[in-house]
Amino acid sequence: MLALRLTRGSHPLVLMRRLLLAAASAGVGFLLLCTLGYASGHPANAPSSVLRLLWCAVPLAATVQFAVAVARTDPSTRPRPGLFASGLGPARLAVLAAISTAVSTTLGSVVALLFFLHLRGDLTGLPFDGSAAEFLGAGTPLPLGAALTLLALVPLASSAAGGLALRSRPVAPSEAQEAEEDLAPVPTPTGLPWGVALIAAGLAVEAYASRGSSGNPFPLPGRLDSTPAAVLAGWTLTAIGLAMAGPGLTHLCGRLLQSVRPGAVRLLAGRVLMDEAVRIGRPLGIVCAVVSGVLAASVLYTGGSRPFGPLTALGAVLVLGCTTATLLTTALEAKQARVRTAGTLLRLGAPASALRAAAALRALVLLAVLAPLTWAIAELAALPLTG
Repeated sequence: MLALRLTRGSHPLVLMRRLLLAAASAGVGFLLLCTLGYASGHPANAPSSVLRLLWCAVPLAATVQFAVAVARTDPSTRPRPGLFASGLGPARLAVLAAISTAVSTTLGSVVALLFFLHLRGDLTGLPFDGSAAEFLGAGTPLPLGAALTLLALVPLASSAAGGLALRSRPVAPSEAQEAEEDLAPVPTPTGLPWGVALIAAGLAVEAYASRGSSGNPFPLPGRLDSTPAAVLAGWTLTAIGLAMAGPGLTHLCGRLLQSVRPGAVRLLAGRVLMDEAVRIGRPLGIVCAVVSGVLAASVLYTGGSRPFGPLTALGAVLVLGCTTATLLTTALEAKQARVRTAGTLLRLGAPASALRAAAALRALVLLAVLAPLTWAIAELAALPLTG
């Protein structure tokens, strides 16, 4: 009941993020139900159904990541010392965040189920036929237990991940503790070498998977089941490597900004990047992985005769939308964490234009470093598949 009241009285921006999470949950639920419908309509083609289900794990992981970002930026779950008197400690706040996340994602799963049943003709007349009816599994009985189990994946995974992320978040420190933390050196992220190694391993797996494939090495669009599993494994390794290398690359960008006799704006921009390297580095790395995958797919199928199928297009929209929304939400969380520092600088006489210039400089440096890297990885990923 408390979670519902907090949801009803939330800020419109918070409600919009929860509605976006519900929409993402509905999209993933629809993909999972389509996989189940295909499996029930083609019982003899079990390996293809399993591979379709594996591809659904990519938008599922992106939705769970977005759910964690939404839970972390929810003002109602932010730890405050005064809440301990009413019994709302870190553990109960984590439970509250898990319940709020479960409400949003369950709403999306229910919408996905109703929409899927409507398209199949189980609720009203079937509006689609032909190939559309084939991937919906129309005309075959839908296992209710399996459907409910698949629909429960997003709420359970999202609420558990959000609760664990908030359970480990410390209580808001006092001003003396914050001032002491400002004088500690920023630790350097250590995941950059491992990230580079995983990126190289992923590219090597993709190159190995394309050996001996003549003319049709990567038939993803329209037929998810015909994609080699090794290609999915290679892309997964590359994505994990970019996520691990993201904090190190962000920290390196901060160091580059502060090199060669920097001014006040460059010092401020570089120090903020170094401070926020762990927080925004991983979402940046995941966005780079998704964009590189989209670029590689566009290189493979530019001018080809095979159009993108509806399920592939829906999965791509979900992954792109969730990863971008996660990055923006994480950037908002980082901005909220710097409110006290920005206020102190303004009280000391720093012009507001200097803060805006530092923010623009951070964005430009990150774009200048990560955009060529993303393009290079996309070209390397597409080269063995096209050759």
